[in-house]
Amino acid sequence: MTSSQPETDDDLLIRMRRGDEQAFVSLYRKRQAPLYRFALHMSGSATVAEDITQEVFLALFRDECGYDPDRGTLSGYLFGIARKLVLRHIERGRSDVALETEGDDSAWPELAVHDDPLVDLTRREGIDALRRAVQALPRRYREVVVLCDLEEVDYRDAAFVLGCPIGTVRSRLHRARALLLEKLNQERNFRPALGAWKPVRCLT
Repeated sequence: MTSSQPETDDDLLIRMRRGDEQAFVSLYRKRQAPLYRFALHMSGSATVAEDITQEVFLALFRDECGYDPDRGTLSGYLFGIARKLVLRHIERGRSDVALETEGDDSAWPELAVHDDPLVDLTRREGIDALRRAVQALPRRYREVVVLCDLEEVDYRDAAFVLGCPIGTVRSRLHRARALLLEKLNQERNFRPALGAWKPVRCLT
């Protein structure tokens, strides 16, 4: 007895367009989280990210939906829609919305949780530093870091999403990583190192 192969995104899309509600649910569950994280990192607003994610999936129901499997993957196409919506949001002058990502670790890489409060504090500050560094990047560098490093989109799909050659994706990513490292080093040098702190032992 052979196990059935999991359905591809394209299979689910075909079923969805035939009116299969379960296919839509499956596709939504599969792709919603990465799209939400992308929109969140790019906009800095959980509310905006939620709206954009919903709008991306609504676009699949429209007759003018321009997805072409010969040009790229459905995942890349969905990220492309999300990117256009983020840019539209920024162009409307709402890019100065207060960042709502504070305390939302679910959108950031998972790190080990320890019982040691000092280790947990170091972890917390590390995530916060990464968040601030990514948010501070110029948009063209931020989006390539979010796509390729945080969401692990391959270079071909990233090039499709961004509308540029793969070589440009590679060069932007190289520059973005250098900027991130520079920003993280600046923050580390600005504040006293936690490693130099030692608890005072109470003598009784």
